[in-house]
Amino acid sequence: MIEIINYNIVKSFSLDQAQDLLPLIYGITEESSKKTKYLMACIEALPDKKSERALEIQEQINEIIDRWQNKIERLGAKPKGLWLADFDNGNGYYCWKFPEVKILYKHGYQDGFTGRILISSNEESHENCPCPN
Repeated sequence: MIEIINYNIVKSFSLDQAQDLLPLIYGITEESSKKTKYLMACIEALPDKKSERALEIQEQINEIIDRWQNKIERLGAKPKGLWLADFDNGNGYYCWKFPEVKILYKHGYQDGFTGRILISSNEESHENCPCPN
């Protein structure tokens, strides 16, 4: 019998939940970013940027980025570019970009990174309030 595992279930995050997950996502991203920068420097140091070795290194970079994206997705966030992650909040996304240490921005479902706006302190302070906003 084949067991089906729920994968990529849409998850809606409160701001607190997204902030709590951020240190893990930050660590994963920092490690992936460092490895990628190192490999990019290796390519730059090669005399022939189109050599077989350069292509092998580029493949390693692609694998690192693919693994990063898969890890971010498994945690419930949505990778939206290189070292960018969105957290669905039910009305749009909380938006994070490495190396930001806190989630400070949000944007609508139709807006991208360029449409992100600062999360107001009012939103943050009433995040877990049971009373209507």
